Amino acid sequence: MSSTTQTCLVIASPIGPLRLASDGAALTEVWMQGEWSPQAGVAQIAGSVETHDALLAEAARQLRAYFDGRLHDFDLPLAPRGTDFQLRVWRLLRAIPYGATASYGEIARRLGDAGAARAVGLANGANPIPIIVPCHRVIGADGSITGFGGGIARKRWLLAHEARCISPQGDLFGAACA
Repeated sequence: MSSTTQTCLVIASPIGPLRLASDGAALTEVWMQGEWSPQAGVAQIAGSVETHDALLAEAARQLRAYFDGRLHDFDLPLAPRGTDFQLRVWRLLRAIPYGATASYGEIARRLGDAGAARAVGLANGANPIPIIVPCHRVIGADGSITGFGGGIARKRWLLAHEARCISPQGDLFGAACA
């Protein structure tokens, strides 16, 4: 995290609390419970977020809509910090459609370097804005559910959630999403 002051908001979600961080102009981080610790230069929001940071309020609204199955594409200004390679990978992650997956090798080929699957995996793991930059949609070449900073159980939940929300049948009990 840079020395600029960030404003943070912790919201509830079906996969546990999420900590959102904003520099006031863009969303910079989304961390899942167990991934964050108190940081210097971070102002925690108390009370109504709308009075403190409109961007965090909008990010929270969009995440709630995503978890409710009503939002498939996020529309937020993002400012992830990373290397040029990581930024290129994260841009490609945003192009993976809701409910779809891509392998690490596929992402590497889209970057023009079929041998960079391992480097794509490292960049994927360093993604500071999961869910919104959907690193959970990247799987092993054999279709296996591999690595996720928030844990494999959360990755499975996110993939199953998206599959339920695009399925015309919903789950066995008729619920389409959530």
